Amino acid sequence: MHKVSPQFEFFLLQLETKMTKAAKQKNPALYLYKNDARTPLFMLEGLSKLYAELHNKKKFTKLKEHFKLLEDAIGAIDYYDHFNKNLTVNKKVPIKVTQYLQAQTREKIQHLNDLLEQNKWTNATNERIEKIRKKLNEATWMKPANEIKAIEMFYGKAISNIIAFTKSTEYHFDNMEDDVHELRRKLRWLSIYPQALQGCVQLTDVKPIPKHLKKYLTPEIVDSPFNIMPEIGNSTHILKLNKNYYLSLSWMIATLGKQKDNGLQIVGVKEALMQSLNMEEAAALKQVYKILGTKQIKLSELLYNSEAICKVFFEENNLDHLVVGTSEIKNQEGTEMVAK
Repeated sequence: MHKVSPQFEFFLLQLETKMTKAAKQKNPALYLYKNDARTPLFMLEGLSKLYAELHNKKKFTKLKEHFKLLEDAIGAIDYYDHFNKNLTVNKKVPIKVTQYLQAQTREKIQHLNDLLEQNKWTNATNERIEKIRKKLNEATWMKPANEIKAIEMFYGKAISNIIAFTKSTEYHFDNMEDDVHELRRKLRWLSIYPQALQGCVQLTDVKPIPKHLKKYLTPEIVDSPFNIMPEIGNSTHILKLNKNYYLSLSWMIATLGKQKDNGLQIVGVKEALMQSLNMEEAAALKQVYKILGTKQIKLSELLYNSEAICKVFFEENNLDHLVVGTSEIKNQEGTEMVAK
Protein backbone atom coordinates (compact mmCIF):
# COMPACT_ATOMS: atom_id res chain seq x y z
CA MET A 1 0.00 0.00 0.00
CA HIS A 2 1.78 3.16 -1.23
CA LYS A 3 0.69 6.67 -0.29
CA VAL A 4 1.92 10.02 0.94
CA SER A 5 2.13 10.08 4.75
CA PRO A 6 0.08 13.06 5.98
CA GLN A 7 2.08 13.22 9.22
CA PHE A 8 5.42 13.44 7.45
CA GLU A 9 4.09 15.83 4.84
CA PHE A 10 2.68 18.18 7.51
CA PHE A 11 6.12 18.74 9.03
CA LEU A 12 8.02 18.48 5.75
CA LEU A 13 6.01 21.43 4.47
CA GLN A 14 6.94 23.43 7.57
CA LEU A 15 10.60 22.54 7.13
CA GLU A 16 10.50 23.21 3.39
CA THR A 17 9.09 26.70 3.97
CA LYS A 18 11.85 27.50 6.44
CA MET A 19 14.54 26.06 4.16
CA THR A 20 13.27 28.09 1.19
CA LYS A 21 13.44 31.30 3.23
CA ALA A 22 16.82 30.33 4.72
CA ALA A 23 18.27 29.82 1.24
CA LYS A 24 17.70 33.52 0.53
CA GLN A 25 19.62 34.64 3.62
CA LYS A 26 23.32 35.44 3.89
CA ASN A 27 23.49 33.08 6.84
CA PRO A 28 20.96 30.24 6.34
CA ALA A 29 21.99 28.42 9.55
CA LEU A 30 21.42 31.48 11.71
CA TYR A 31 18.00 32.00 10.11
CA LEU A 32 16.97 28.40 10.81
CA TYR A 33 18.17 28.65 14.41
CA LYS A 34 16.30 31.89 15.04
CA ASN A 35 13.12 30.69 13.30
CA ASP A 36 12.64 27.41 15.17
CA ALA A 37 13.50 24.90 12.45
CA ARG A 38 14.34 22.60 15.33
CA THR A 39 10.68 21.84 16.11
CA PRO A 40 9.69 20.30 12.73
CA LEU A 41 13.04 18.48 12.72
CA PHE A 42 12.23 16.99 16.13
CA MET A 43 8.84 15.87 14.84
CA LEU A 44 10.28 14.35 11.67
CA GLU A 45 13.00 12.62 13.67
CA GLY A 46 10.36 11.24 16.02
CA LEU A 47 8.23 9.92 13.17
CA SER A 48 11.29 8.31 11.59
CA LYS A 49 12.27 6.66 14.90
CA LEU A 50 8.76 5.30 15.26
CA TYR A 51 8.29 3.98 11.73
CA ALA A 52 11.78 2.47 11.67
CA GLU A 53 10.45 0.08 14.31
CA LEU A 54 7.16 -0.56 12.48
CA HIS A 55 8.36 -1.24 8.91
CA ASN A 56 10.88 -0.21 6.23
CA LYS A 57 13.56 -0.08 8.96
CA LYS A 58 16.50 0.78 6.69
CA LYS A 59 14.62 3.53 4.87
CA PHE A 60 13.32 5.26 8.01
CA THR A 61 16.61 4.88 9.91
CA LYS A 62 18.34 6.73 7.07
CA LEU A 63 15.71 9.47 7.18
CA LYS A 64 16.09 9.73 10.96
CA GLU A 65 19.83 10.27 10.55
CA HIS A 66 19.23 13.15 8.11
CA PHE A 67 16.83 14.92 10.48
CA LYS A 68 18.88 14.21 13.60
CA LEU A 69 22.05 15.60 12.03
CA LEU A 70 20.40 18.99 11.52
CA GLU A 71 18.54 18.93 14.83
CA ASP A 72 21.76 18.18 16.74
CA ALA A 73 23.55 20.97 14.86
CA ILE A 74 20.86 23.52 15.80
CA GLY A 75 20.95 22.21 19.38
CA ALA A 76 24.70 22.83 19.54
CA ILE A 77 24.20 26.43 18.45
CA ASP A 78 21.51 26.89 21.07
CA TYR A 79 23.73 25.38 23.79
CA TYR A 80 26.51 27.95 23.47
CA ASP A 81 24.35 30.91 22.42
CA HIS A 82 22.06 30.39 25.42
CA PHE A 83 24.96 30.47 27.90
CA ASN A 84 26.52 33.45 26.17
CA LYS A 85 23.30 35.49 26.39
CA ASN A 86 22.82 34.53 30.06
CA LEU A 87 26.37 35.49 31.02
CA THR A 88 26.84 38.65 28.97
CA VAL A 89 25.08 40.74 31.64
CA ASN A 90 27.18 39.22 34.45
CA LYS A 91 30.13 41.54 35.14
CA LYS A 92 31.94 38.79 37.05
CA VAL A 93 32.39 36.74 33.89
CA PRO A 94 35.91 37.06 32.43
CA ILE A 95 35.86 38.50 28.90
CA LYS A 96 37.71 35.42 27.63
CA VAL A 97 34.82 33.22 28.75
CA THR A 98 32.21 35.14 26.74
CA GLN A 99 34.61 35.32 23.81
CA TYR A 100 34.99 31.54 23.97
CA LEU A 101 31.21 31.04 24.04
CA GLN A 102 30.74 33.46 21.13
CA ALA A 103 33.45 31.70 19.13
CA GLN A 104 31.83 28.32 19.80
CA THR A 105 28.46 29.70 18.70
CA ARG A 106 29.96 30.98 15.43
CA GLU A 107 31.72 27.65 14.89
CA LYS A 108 28.49 25.69 15.38
CA ILE A 109 26.63 28.05 13.01
CA GLN A 110 29.28 27.47 10.36
CA HIS A 111 29.04 23.71 10.92
CA LEU A 112 25.29 23.85 10.25
CA ASN A 113 25.85 25.97 7.12
CA ASP A 114 28.30 23.32 5.89
CA LEU A 115 25.76 20.56 6.50
CA LEU A 116 23.04 22.48 4.68
CA GLU A 117 25.27 22.95 1.65
CA GLN A 118 26.77 19.44 1.62
CA ASN A 119 23.39 17.72 1.90
CA LYS A 120 21.60 20.11 -0.49
CA TRP A 121 18.97 21.30 1.96
CA THR A 122 18.95 24.91 0.76
CA ASN A 123 19.52 24.70 -2.98
CA ALA A 124 17.01 26.22 -5.40
CA THR A 125 15.18 22.97 -6.14
CA ASN A 126 14.76 21.78 -2.54
CA GLU A 127 16.64 18.68 -3.63
CA ARG A 128 16.98 17.04 -0.21
CA ILE A 129 13.31 17.41 0.70
CA GLU A 130 12.20 16.10 -2.68
CA LYS A 131 14.43 13.05 -2.20
CA ILE A 132 12.82 12.50 1.20
CA ARG A 133 9.34 12.71 -0.33
CA LYS A 134 10.34 10.16 -2.94
CA LYS A 135 11.56 7.77 -0.23
CA LEU A 136 8.33 8.22 1.70
CA ASN A 137 6.23 7.53 -1.38
CA GLU A 138 8.16 4.31 -1.91
CA ALA A 139 7.50 3.06 1.63
CA THR A 140 5.03 0.25 2.27
CA TRP A 141 2.53 1.58 4.80
CA MET A 142 0.34 -0.45 7.11
CA LYS A 143 -3.44 -0.33 7.19
CA PRO A 144 -4.71 2.09 9.89
CA ALA A 145 -6.07 -0.60 12.24
CA ASN A 146 -2.80 -2.53 12.15
CA GLU A 147 -0.70 0.61 12.34
CA ILE A 148 -2.36 1.97 15.48
CA LYS A 149 -1.83 -1.36 17.23
CA ALA A 150 1.82 -1.30 16.18
CA ILE A 151 2.14 2.28 17.46
CA GLU A 152 0.60 1.17 20.78
CA MET A 153 3.23 -1.57 21.06
CA PHE A 154 6.03 0.84 20.11
CA TYR A 155 4.88 3.39 22.70
CA GLY A 156 4.63 0.69 25.36
CA LYS A 157 8.12 -0.53 24.55
CA ALA A 158 9.47 3.03 24.83
CA ILE A 159 7.90 3.26 28.30
CA SER A 160 9.40 -0.09 29.33
CA ASN A 161 12.85 1.04 28.18
CA ILE A 162 12.60 4.22 30.26
CA ILE A 163 11.57 2.28 33.35
CA ALA A 164 14.48 -0.12 32.80
CA PHE A 165 16.86 2.85 32.42
CA THR A 166 15.80 4.34 35.75
CA LYS A 167 16.02 0.99 37.52
CA SER A 168 19.53 0.47 36.16
CA THR A 169 20.65 3.69 37.86
CA GLU A 170 18.61 3.00 41.03
CA TYR A 171 17.63 6.68 40.81
CA HIS A 172 21.24 7.73 41.42
CA PHE A 173 22.65 10.38 39.09
CA ASP A 174 26.35 11.21 38.79
CA ASN A 175 26.31 13.29 35.63
CA MET A 176 23.95 16.01 34.45
CA GLU A 177 24.36 15.19 30.75
CA ASP A 178 24.57 11.40 30.84
CA ASP A 179 21.95 10.84 33.54
CA VAL A 180 19.47 13.71 34.02
CA HIS A 181 19.53 15.08 30.47
CA GLU A 182 19.45 11.57 28.98
CA LEU A 183 16.43 10.57 31.07
CA ARG A 184 14.63 13.78 30.16
CA ARG A 185 15.34 13.14 26.47
CA LYS A 186 13.77 9.70 26.74
CA LEU A 187 10.72 11.09 28.54
CA ARG A 188 10.37 13.91 26.06
CA TRP A 189 10.02 11.50 23.15
CA LEU A 190 6.85 10.24 24.83
CA SER A 191 5.41 13.74 24.38
CA ILE A 192 6.87 14.28 20.89
CA TYR A 193 5.35 11.15 19.32
CA PRO A 194 1.72 12.18 20.05
CA GLN A 195 2.28 15.64 18.57
CA ALA A 196 4.12 14.24 15.56
CA LEU A 197 1.36 11.72 14.78
CA GLN A 198 -1.08 14.58 14.11
CA GLY A 199 -4.34 13.34 15.60
CA CYS A 200 -3.63 9.60 15.89
CA VAL A 201 -3.04 10.01 19.65
CA GLN A 202 -5.63 11.56 21.94
CA LEU A 203 -5.94 12.18 25.67
CA THR A 204 -8.88 10.71 27.55
CA ASP A 205 -10.21 11.64 31.00
CA VAL A 206 -10.28 8.71 33.40
CA LYS A 207 -12.11 9.32 36.70
CA PRO A 208 -11.47 9.48 39.54
CA ILE A 209 -8.06 11.16 39.52
CA PRO A 210 -5.68 9.30 41.85
CA LYS A 211 -4.74 11.51 44.81
CA HIS A 212 -1.01 11.12 44.23
CA LEU A 213 -1.32 12.70 40.77
CA LYS A 214 -2.75 15.98 42.01
CA LYS A 215 0.66 17.37 42.96
CA TYR A 216 1.61 17.21 39.28
CA LEU A 217 -1.53 18.95 37.99
CA THR A 218 -0.31 22.52 38.46
CA PRO A 219 -1.96 25.37 36.52
CA GLU A 220 1.23 25.74 34.46
CA ILE A 221 0.98 22.11 33.32
CA VAL A 222 -2.81 21.83 32.98
CA ASP A 223 -3.04 25.04 30.93
CA SER A 224 0.02 24.40 28.77
CA PRO A 225 -0.70 24.48 25.00
CA PHE A 226 1.90 21.71 24.64
CA ASN A 227 -0.54 19.35 26.35
CA ILE A 228 -3.28 19.83 23.77
CA MET A 229 -3.30 17.06 21.18
CA PRO A 230 -3.74 17.81 17.46
CA GLU A 231 -7.31 17.28 16.26
CA ILE A 232 -8.31 13.78 15.14
CA GLY A 233 -8.91 15.03 11.59
CA ASN A 234 -9.05 12.14 9.11
CA SER A 235 -7.68 9.54 11.51
CA THR A 236 -9.80 6.39 11.55
CA HIS A 237 -8.00 4.77 14.51
CA ILE A 238 -6.45 6.39 17.56
CA LEU A 239 -4.25 5.55 20.52
CA LYS A 240 -5.72 6.80 23.79
CA LEU A 241 -3.56 8.05 26.65
CA ASN A 242 -4.75 8.75 30.19
CA LYS A 243 -4.88 12.54 30.38
CA ASN A 244 -3.85 12.93 34.03
CA TYR A 245 -0.96 10.50 33.79
CA TYR A 246 0.12 12.30 30.61
CA LEU A 247 0.04 15.60 32.52
CA SER A 248 2.20 14.03 35.24
CA LEU A 249 4.69 13.08 32.50
CA SER A 250 4.62 16.68 31.27
CA TRP A 251 5.36 17.89 34.81
CA MET A 252 8.34 15.55 34.99
CA ILE A 253 9.72 16.78 31.66
CA ALA A 254 9.35 20.42 32.72
CA THR A 255 10.79 19.90 36.21
CA LEU A 256 13.76 17.85 35.06
CA GLY A 257 14.27 20.48 32.35
CA LYS A 258 14.74 23.19 34.99
CA GLN A 259 17.27 21.03 36.87
CA LYS A 260 19.02 20.18 33.61
CA ASP A 261 19.23 23.79 32.39
CA ASN A 262 20.59 24.90 35.75
CA GLY A 263 23.14 22.10 35.81
CA LEU A 264 24.28 22.45 32.21
CA GLN A 265 24.91 26.15 32.79
CA ILE A 266 27.45 25.15 35.45
CA VAL A 267 28.95 22.58 33.07
CA GLY A 268 29.06 25.08 30.20
CA VAL A 269 30.77 27.82 32.20
CA LYS A 270 33.23 25.29 33.60
CA GLU A 271 34.11 24.20 30.06
CA ALA A 272 34.58 27.82 28.99
CA LEU A 273 36.89 28.53 31.94
CA MET A 274 38.96 25.41 31.31
CA GLN A 275 39.30 26.11 27.59
CA SER A 276 39.75 29.88 27.63
CA LEU A 277 41.84 30.27 30.80
CA ASN A 278 43.54 26.86 30.81
CA MET A 279 42.17 26.03 34.27
CA GLU A 280 42.06 22.61 35.90
CA GLU A 281 38.56 21.15 36.35
CA ALA A 282 38.39 21.51 40.16
CA ALA A 283 39.59 25.11 40.05
CA ALA A 284 37.22 25.92 37.21
CA LEU A 285 34.23 24.49 39.08
CA LYS A 286 35.10 26.54 42.14
CA GLN A 287 35.34 29.65 39.97
CA VAL A 288 31.95 28.89 38.35
CA TYR A 289 30.16 29.29 41.68
CA LYS A 290 31.94 32.61 42.33
CA ILE A 291 30.83 33.86 38.93
CA LEU A 292 27.22 32.66 39.15
CA GLY A 293 26.78 33.88 42.74
CA THR A 294 25.33 32.55 45.96
CA LYS A 295 21.89 31.90 44.45
CA GLN A 296 23.34 29.30 42.10
CA ILE A 297 22.42 25.81 43.32
CA LYS A 298 25.43 23.48 43.44
CA LEU A 299 25.67 20.75 40.83
CA SER A 300 25.60 18.04 43.50
CA GLU A 301 22.34 19.45 44.88
CA LEU A 302 20.76 19.61 41.42
CA LEU A 303 21.66 15.96 40.87
CA TYR A 304 20.22 15.05 44.29
CA ASN A 305 17.00 16.98 43.55
CA SER A 306 16.66 15.13 40.24
CA GLU A 307 17.16 11.80 42.00
CA ALA A 308 14.47 12.59 44.57
CA ILE A 309 11.96 13.73 41.92
CA CYS A 310 12.52 10.62 39.81
CA LYS A 311 12.38 8.21 42.75
CA VAL A 312 8.92 9.43 43.73
CA PHE A 313 7.58 9.54 40.17
CA PHE A 314 8.78 6.10 39.12
CA GLU A 315 7.94 4.36 42.38
CA GLU A 316 4.37 5.57 41.84
CA ASN A 317 4.44 3.57 38.55
CA ASN A 318 2.92 6.50 36.69
CA LEU A 319 4.15 5.52 33.24
CA ASP A 320 2.57 2.07 33.63
CA HIS A 321 -0.88 3.70 33.54
CA LEU A 322 -0.26 6.08 30.65
CA VAL A 323 -1.63 3.95 27.78
CA VAL A 324 -5.39 3.33 27.87
CA GLY A 325 -5.82 1.46 24.57
CA THR A 326 -6.94 1.99 20.97
CA SER A 327 -10.22 3.12 19.44
CA GLU A 328 -11.76 3.01 15.98
CA ILE A 329 -13.42 6.21 14.79
CA LYS A 330 -16.87 5.81 13.25
CA ASN A 331 -17.03 9.06 11.28
CA GLN A 332 -15.23 12.30 10.59
CA GLU A 333 -16.98 13.98 13.51
CA GLY A 334 -14.83 11.82 15.76
CA THR A 335 -17.53 9.56 17.24
CA GLU A 336 -15.90 6.49 18.72
CA MET A 337 -17.31 3.21 17.43
CA VAL A 338 -15.16 0.70 19.32
CA ALA A 339 -12.98 1.18 22.38
CA LYS A 340 -10.60 -1.73 22.88
